[in-house]
Amino acid sequence: MSTETPVQPPAPGKKVNRIGLEPAAYRGGKTTLCAGCGHNAITERLIESFYELGIEPTQVVKLSGIGCSSKAPAYFLNAAHGFNSVHGRMPSVATGAVVSNRTLIAVGVSGDGDTGAIGIGQFVHLMRRNLPIVYIIEDNGCYGLTKGQFSPTADLGSTLKSGVVNDLPPIDTCALAIELGASFVARSFSGDPKQLKAILKAAISHRGTSMIDVISPCVTFNDHEGSTKSYSYVKDHDEPLADVSFVPYFEDIAVEYDPGSTQEVRLHNGSRIMLSKLAEDYQPTDKMSALRLLHETTSRGEYATGVIYIEPDKQDFVDMLGIVDEPLSMLTEAQTRPGKAVLDELMQSFG
Repeated sequence: MSTETPVQPPAPGKKVNRIGLEPAAYRGGKTTLCAGCGHNAITERLIESFYELGIEPTQVVKLSGIGCSSKAPAYFLNAAHGFNSVHGRMPSVATGAVVSNRTLIAVGVSGDGDTGAIGIGQFVHLMRRNLPIVYIIEDNGCYGLTKGQFSPTADLGSTLKSGVVNDLPPIDTCALAIELGASFVARSFSGDPKQLKAILKAAISHRGTSMIDVISPCVTFNDHEGSTKSYSYVKDHDEPLADVSFVPYFEDIAVEYDPGSTQEVRLHNGSRIMLSKLAEDYQPTDKMSALRLLHETTSRGEYATGVIYIEPDKQDFVDMLGIVDEPLSMLTEAQTRPGKAVLDELMQSFG
């Protein structure tokens, strides 16, 4: 995370962050989503997270596919780069953007249909590559843009407003991401602002794929009795793993916690996630424990929320490729085009 932006002295009475920017600098256009949509709550947490971390908006690239969720990048960080891609193809565009400019902080916003249906193949390969990106699934269990049909994450036995019952098992995107190789996997609820913001801050600071499944009720098509992704159902069936606190590298980390009930995870840049145990003695760095937990909570009809799995030291895709520190998109022709002597040497090596 770059810290090179000079700190501007704040104007009298102005609220600014550590790089001298006001909250308005992190906002976007006015939302066109339905009033009460959980997606809007996620956007607010993103705005707060980037502001509080003091990240320069122009250092961020926002990417999305198609669907209600994929409209979200228009609603935060107006000054950031952005690309609204083809349905389900956002991971390809994100990979190209990050590989060509490794200094960017990538945020991909997708939906349960955009990810779990037409985009499932691209999602699979993004997770296995551990590309440095914050990948947010705004998960409402339905296609809200096309009248509320079941999506691939809709739970078995859940019902539509029309009374139609879903007879297919859901795809658990968290279990899939862990199994495939994502190095940060979390689940949260759009109606839990404290937990969601702490997770987003940690995800932004993590170097690797940070996949966050956010249960985000669709107030128009999927917030009724019989839906397992409604506000009332999730509030009643939320199983928090821990109280998540995030301490950024630039703040005093002398925070008091009981060592017997707290798991501390240090990220590559010195930031820390503090997980204070609530329900059980859970280790988020153990892959098998994470998968077992997801299986057990799902079998009880509950949602495990919090940081489910983290592998803070795993090599990310850009480092794996051995790419130079300078962004590829900024290299000159002289740097990228080998001279005759180099080509001659290469040809001789095949002799």
